[in-house]
Amino acid sequence: MALKGRDLVTIDDLTNGEIEAIFKLADSMADSMPGQYGLCRGKVMASLFFEPSTRTRLSFETAMHRLGGRVISVSDPKSTSLAKGESIADMARIVAGYADIIVIRHPWEGAARLVADYADVPVINAGDGGHQHPTQTLCDLYTLIKERGSIHGLKIALWGDLKYGRTTHSLIFALAKFGATIVFCPSRGLEVPENILHKLVTEYGGELERFGGREKKVKSGALQVDAVYMTPGKPHQLAMMPGIDFEVELKAGVDALYVTRPQKERFTGEEQPDNEFPVVDKKMMRGKQFSKTLVMHPLPRVDELAYDLDADPRAMYFKQASRGVPVRMALLALTLGVKEFPVIEEPSPVRTDYLMYERDYGVKCNNPRCVTAQESEKKYLKPGFKIVNREPLTLRCVYCEHGTEPKFIASTEWHEGRVEHKKYHRANSHLVKKIRPENLIAFDSEKEAEEHGYKPGYYAKAKEK
Repeated sequence: MALKGRDLVTIDDLTNGEIEAIFKLADSMADSMPGQYGLCRGKVMASLFFEPSTRTRLSFETAMHRLGGRVISVSDPKSTSLAKGESIADMARIVAGYADIIVIRHPWEGAARLVADYADVPVINAGDGGHQHPTQTLCDLYTLIKERGSIHGLKIALWGDLKYGRTTHSLIFALAKFGATIVFCPSRGLEVPENILHKLVTEYGGELERFGGREKKVKSGALQVDAVYMTPGKPHQLAMMPGIDFEVELKAGVDALYVTRPQKERFTGEEQPDNEFPVVDKKMMRGKQFSKTLVMHPLPRVDELAYDLDADPRAMYFKQASRGVPVRMALLALTLGVKEFPVIEEPSPVRTDYLMYERDYGVKCNNPRCVTAQESEKKYLKPGFKIVNREPLTLRCVYCEHGTEPKFIASTEWHEGRVEHKKYHRANSHLVKKIRPENLIAFDSEKEAEEHGYKPGYYAKAKEK
């Protein structure tokens, strides 16, 4: 299997076939746990956790110990040289000299990608801010497959904080890849970010039916549905009948309810947790539509999931956590190259053919939580973007995956080094289609363009669409 030496930063770094191979190896390891000891003898895993963690950190460290490897760890950023102003790039280079693989959790979105760029050993993302948490998604998918046999055709409801919940962000893309229908049930103000929805539709295909205005939300039992995503290639009544009453469809229930806590640590000053959604408890789950619904949660829980469900056979959250050890054992063994497993691949539905935009100046990622926005990293880190749309011009940060729409554009080809030809124009003018990607220059403002020697062109004042 070709996982040896590879990074796992987002769930997109794994194909469906590779994910299924990880699960088959996890099954094999779980059936013979003592027999796995010694596979990683002589290997060292660096466990770098700059945010609190119980399940992820301990399951990774347990997995490495059960494979016979060693662990070096950091759990307090104040005890590292990052507290002295050391860059993440320098830290990555240093730690890569001590360990054979790095597992990192960090509050900055895109930090795991940055570590992977500078470390010459495999890097696994154990959660980077509100961006992604791919190994939790592996545990979630593994649980669904163990309990339901397949993910294709399942209807999964995501409940709670869908704005900052990195576990749901990874899970959304994975469910789409495996052919599930996704029902979004967010708390007020904590809806799925637009960059996630844009990527879901443009890269994974399918259809997204949204409901505008809170008063128009579909209600079915205790579920209040904000949007429904239907994967392509699957006969589905909803996809063929625009405007259908989703409440009728939802009376049949959902296969799994994935509950998440409010990520209070990521809330801005104006954001407050919303208690309008009922607590998921035994009373709520008595509804006929939930009779076969699995209740899942990445944990930890706060007040959104009642303890009276713990003994219910539909409760899966403790199984999710315990299954993290064999899943992460399999992932470590394959990534370190001490195990191989055959992969059966099918054509991937995910679009990956975007062109890149990279400049030392001009437009920057507008996500304040992005690693590129941090002062300690700005001195060496050059922002990078995928050009995901031309109308409107939309760039997606390669680190945190947030999208930005520059206001002004220019071309290196047109001015040819002559100052009098350095003109900028509005990004929504027809000129955006004429500029080749390698010649594109994007600016967030007129002031920024003029600071770099560009003067307003004929279309600089064109009306915005």
